[in-house]
Amino acid sequence: MNIKSLLLGSAAALIAVSGARAADAVVVAEPEPAEYVKICDVYGAGYFYIPGTETCLRIGGYIRYDIGVGDVGSFDGATSADHEDGGSNDTFYKHARFSLKTWTGQETELGTLKTYTETRFNFQNNNRDAGALVDPDGTGPLPAVGALNPADNGTVSLNFAWIQLGGLRVGKDESAFDTFIGYAGNVIQDTLVPYGGFDTNVVQYYFDAGNGFSAVISLEEGSGSDTIDSYVPHVVGGVKWTQGWGAVTGVIAYDSNYEEVSGKVRLDVNATDQISLFIMGGYGSDDNLTDTTWAFPAGGRGFYKPWSGNWAVWGGGTYKFNEKTSFNLQASYDEGKNIGIAANVAYDIVPGFTITAEVDYSHLGDDSVSNWTGISAGDDDAIGGMLRFQRSF
Repeated sequence: MNIKSLLLGSAAALIAVSGARAADAVVVAEPEPAEYVKICDVYGAGYFYIPGTETCLRIGGYIRYDIGVGDVGSFDGATSADHEDGGSNDTFYKHARFSLKTWTGQETELGTLKTYTETRFNFQNNNRDAGALVDPDGTGPLPAVGALNPADNGTVSLNFAWIQLGGLRVGKDESAFDTFIGYAGNVIQDTLVPYGGFDTNVVQYYFDAGNGFSAVISLEEGSGSDTIDSYVPHVVGGVKWTQGWGAVTGVIAYDSNYEEVSGKVRLDVNATDQISLFIMGGYGSDDNLTDTTWAFPAGGRGFYKPWSGNWAVWGGGTYKFNEKTSFNLQASYDEGKNIGIAANVAYDIVPGFTITAEVDYSHLGDDSVSNWTGISAGDDDAIGGMLRFQRSF
């Protein structure tokens, strides 16, 4: 009886333990379905829906590498301090940039809600050394402090950061005096004769009639020494008529600092499928303009009239040899007899990767000292060139 009882008890215990373990078995949860990114084609290629929202997002930008030589425009005066004797030597201008861009779009009951941002990161050899210092006893040159040729990270800049609902736009942009009428051609150095200030905070309203007519009104703050000096903003207004043959555009700007007015008119013509041409003229009053910074020592310039004298003209065009290759030209001239000519050939090696080779010429006219084009004092004529590699995505 004792053995039988022991066996029955052991069997009962095993059953109890097995039941307990069965009750405590781990249950594997069913995997949640993956939420795949959906393509959004409402606003063009490259947009996708941010998961869980109705907002469409696009991320893009470019990586650029410039090599410049000569004495024209942004790469004027590229020099390097000699490590051995402290002298100053001409050298290359080098500049690398990573630009990150974002776009968003969403439909609302008040219209399309859009944003745009662009941030630029730069690494460069500006190569403008401080020059050589001469030993007080005249025995020889000494390296200037900080005159060695540094290659280092340059500026990080927020170039665009705006919000737009319907036709209302607020934020950081470039002036409508330039963006609405258009930049001066498809050349790299398009400001050899400058045509307007750019960076500014804005409150703008855009109107598009849908039949080719559009307009803009923009309240702007300017930048640098041209920011407003009271509560009165700069004001820019513009109208445009666009058709298949091209466009006619006009803009006018009021500078609240000096109570001066500038305007530009532009004609764009699509002559053929391969040839597009433009001509743009500017006129500005300058009675009260008294800028005396290093950029405008002679006075008579401002945020909306940066050219010399009252009037200036820009013209040029693009000829497309084929889908990959184009030739671009721009010529500019102002009342101060400043001349700028820029020409380049742009070639798309593969989609998204372009090499541009440009040659630039500038002539300093009646201005007796340097202006913001970068032409050095006393350089009546200057020539230079740039090779640009750019991967856009």
